[in-house]
Amino acid sequence: MTPKTFILGTRGSQLALRQSEMVRDALLRHFPTLQIELKIIKTKGDKLQHLSLDASGDKGLFTGALEEALRAGEIDFAVHSLKDLPVDPAPGTRIAAYLPRAVTHDTLIGPMPLEALPEGALIGTSSRRRAYQIALHYPHLRTEPIRGNVETRMGKVGAGLFDATLLAEAGLTRLDMKDVTRYPISEEIIVPAPGQAAIAVQTRDEDGELQTLLQQIHDAKTEREVTIERSLLKRLGGGCALPLGCVCHIEGETAELRVFYANASGTEHYLATHHTPLSDIDTLLSQLIERLQHITTA
Repeated sequence: MTPKTFILGTRGSQLALRQSEMVRDALLRHFPTLQIELKIIKTKGDKLQHLSLDASGDKGLFTGALEEALRAGEIDFAVHSLKDLPVDPAPGTRIAAYLPRAVTHDTLIGPMPLEALPEGALIGTSSRRRAYQIALHYPHLRTEPIRGNVETRMGKVGAGLFDATLLAEAGLTRLDMKDVTRYPISEEIIVPAPGQAAIAVQTRDEDGELQTLLQQIHDAKTEREVTIERSLLKRLGGGCALPLGCVCHIEGETAELRVFYANASGTEHYLATHHTPLSDIDTLLSQLIERLQHITTA
């Protein structure tokens, strides 16, 4: 009998392909006889490169087409950068596994560290989360939207269109970009996006066979951390364009939760780091929501 071939759906960028290969290779280490075929799915975000991420209002800009293909049976599972995935999965689907999370901080691509950039330096970022935090800590710097994948954004800096840009360090590490000059940014300066650096694997609800296989590569600590981060995001009712930074680091039974949030105009903000027992995390999240909702309406 010919072994069943599982079709793994992925975006076509180098980073998306690399992350899908990581999932495939992790599965094959446990189940070497599996047949896994990668299928590239072009998403709305890939097709509309001119569209501002914040202006789109589309919570599934980089994931919707993959979820549609999954529900239609065109693919058996999909790999996502978790920070792009809406907090409510498409009906009939679930996140079946998370790979172990990479480092969560942002990184600056440019000639010098963020704090050393001269007055008026132009930083490319389409994230209000990043732009508002730069304005908070370095008001002498400028930001303008930039679109494209990792290579495209770096190329725009190299061409002199921007003095620098910001990327998640996890992506650069996964692409093995050892020779790229870059400077890590403390999470106290720019709080990462909820779910940043986590790779999520999505299946159909009824696919118990695949879910059982995926449990062999699932990382429970990553799940605990990103669940807390995305819970805050969900309670604020936002998608990946919401100006929310939220990163959780769990050690033992204690959670460190760092949060940045701003209103739509960036004129009001909240920035704090909390340490709490995991048993009290729901209480902390409820208190944060009450505080952040006041900022939303300011």
